[in-house]
Amino acid sequence: MMRKFLILYTSTTGSTEQMAEVMEAHLKANNREVEMQMIDFYRLRKESFTTYDAVLIGTYTWNNGETPYEMEDFLDELDRCDLSGPVFAVFGSADSFYDTYGVAIDLVYDFLQNKKCNLMPQTLKVNLQPKEADIASCKDFVNQVLEVIQQ
Repeated sequence: MMRKFLILYTSTTGSTEQMAEVMEAHLKANNREVEMQMIDFYRLRKESFTTYDAVLIGTYTWNNGETPYEMEDFLDELDRCDLSGPVFAVFGSADSFYDTYGVAIDLVYDFLQNKKCNLMPQTLKVNLQPKEADIASCKDFVNQVLEVIQQ
């Protein structure tokens, strides 16, 4: 059975986008159907997630540990959707120089947890641009999602 995945992300420096691209390529290499879009261009409908086995949401942390504006708008819209179908997973990039390292990733995770959707138990955070070890972590993260949806 072919599994269908949705990767939605926001990125300003390209780091979170690069993570999304690694995940997309890994899923396709494992014969999975993948749709990937920046959150800015994704048209959210109430039934948006009914056809997906998993939804991976990526964000970056900016300013003083805040969620980017486009992610805030997306979460406002997401709050009106039925999230009971797919497995959700949250990933993103941040800068470990700041005390607020990856807080936006945690905020998105907390939002989904409060919605009581089927959520992976951990997030994936990458410091700045993904390096070779981070690329391997992105693939491992996807493998963990694959394991959950195949149960």
